[in-house]
Amino acid sequence: MELSDVSFWRICDRIEAMPELPEVENTVRDLKPLLVGRRVQEVQILWPRLVHGKAPEAFAVELTGRQIVNTDRRGKFLLFPLDNGRIWIVHLRMTGQLHLVPAQTEIDRHVHALLELDNGQQLRYRDARKFGRFYLVDEAEELLAKLGPEPLSAAFTPLELFNRLQGRRPAIKTLLLDQRVLAGLGNIYADEALFAAGIDPRRPASTLTQADCNRLHMAIRQTLAAAIREGGSSLGGSALTNYRRPIGVQGRFQQRHQVYRRAGQPCPKCGAPIERIKLAQRSTHFCPNCQHYEPLGVEPS
Repeated sequence: MELSDVSFWRICDRIEAMPELPEVENTVRDLKPLLVGRRVQEVQILWPRLVHGKAPEAFAVELTGRQIVNTDRRGKFLLFPLDNGRIWIVHLRMTGQLHLVPAQTEIDRHVHALLELDNGQQLRYRDARKFGRFYLVDEAEELLAKLGPEPLSAAFTPLELFNRLQGRRPAIKTLLLDQRVLAGLGNIYADEALFAAGIDPRRPASTLTQADCNRLHMAIRQTLAAAIREGGSSLGGSALTNYRRPIGVQGRFQQRHQVYRRAGQPCPKCGAPIERIKLAQRSTHFCPNCQHYEPLGVEPS
């Protein structure tokens, strides 16, 4: 059964934004000095479905006694390489959070995993919606092989973006959310980058020229870099679901959003009201003036 527009927007207003590349990158950076070199002494999985691909008990046994040798990121996935060569991988999904706290800290009902470390601290996984997942793999590529390039890497060039869009008829916004096309981009930063590049999110991806891709490539990189510097975006409706960095602070980039969740407010460039539409079942925000697109052969209205 298809949702009515009213029902769709009510759901969108209740759902908090999923952690995207900037939020995950800040999580990795915060945890690195706190976790690298620490040894896991005990593991408790309080929500069995959190662990993917094996029994929670087996996961706990395999992680216990291991030393964390690094923290890293691929797309929206957190990677924790271990001293035995295996990799613990975490996907936060909608509302997952990792926090390091003293072991005696009270455990609330949204904490679904605890890792006791050798310094008396606990790494806790907290997730109000229970969508996140833990993986333990021998090679990261077992899980991540199909991901597209990292948008801040040297491998992601304007030409690479242009080539990935060739022959692709879906809307450009839809393709930017496809992790096989580009790893780490989500709803917030796709909307913001498309606005910065002046590209209509509904425009068929294959119609973007090399010049369009040059602008979009720059906009993606600049938007993500700025969001990382600001600690990401915190948009949740409550302390339980709002994104917080492991060091306990919220992101600040939401204060710099140009279009995301600004429907009806004036465009910061031209003053026209920002519009919100449903595109591939995702809430999408744009300026109908600054991001206007007329398909070839269609007379302007």
